[in-house]
Amino acid sequence: MGAVALVAVVLLAVIGWRVFRGDPADDGPRPDQARPGPILLVPGYGGSRTGLSRLAQRLTAEGRTATVLTLPGDGTGALEEQAVTLDTAVTDALNAGAPSVDVIGYSAGGVVTRLWVENHHGAEKARRVVSLGSPLHGTRLAGLGAAFARGSCPVACQELAPDSDLLDGIDGALPAGLPWLSIWTTLDETVQPPDSARLDGAVNLPLQDLCPAARTGHGELPTDPYVTALVLDALSADTLIQPSACPRV
Repeated sequence: MGAVALVAVVLLAVIGWRVFRGDPADDGPRPDQARPGPILLVPGYGGSRTGLSRLAQRLTAEGRTATVLTLPGDGTGALEEQAVTLDTAVTDALNAGAPSVDVIGYSAGGVVTRLWVENHHGAEKARRVVSLGSPLHGTRLAGLGAAFARGSCPVACQELAPDSDLLDGIDGALPAGLPWLSIWTTLDETVQPPDSARLDGAVNLPLQDLCPAARTGHGELPTDPYVTALVLDALSADTLIQPSACPRV
């Protein structure tokens, strides 16, 4: 086969793969950044709504509509099922007249949000995304559970193991034009390594880079006053940019 013919075959294969799978660049329309809609908060592994409920109350006090999702089952089942729950809530909001949604994903909730963006055209529906301490590249604890205590490591636990098939499937860069702020704490005792929260294409922010005195652990991220201030700024600013100073609290 000649070189030109070989190139043509490769191009056809790439085009066909994109048509079958969907273009990962997701170059569809983007929401108007000047028209914020409701905020949906996605809990972490286990589905606890407590910490995020406090954050939702703070957002409501600022005049936003904020809802903490209830995850199917106990929040330890398949993460894609949780992404479907998120998409259902987004669809309900859009059908009710919202111009878009903002999404906050805590811990595994950030992975659920990344799945939603990947599999449900989330970049066309989300104005802004914030993730808090999310193991977007997995966490060693889940890896140990999947390897040595599989009976005690439910589906979501196995999917959060580093190099799982699910995580490998969302390892690419974000679609262009989706503002995403990923915040994590360097003192995270649950997501190891903590910079598993780093995401190609996002504004990546280790909390202690701005606020060296912060002693925030994984469980305190949704209620930490520094983090809350950063989230409020990220969702209210005209444009999402890299924060340059520790917020006053």
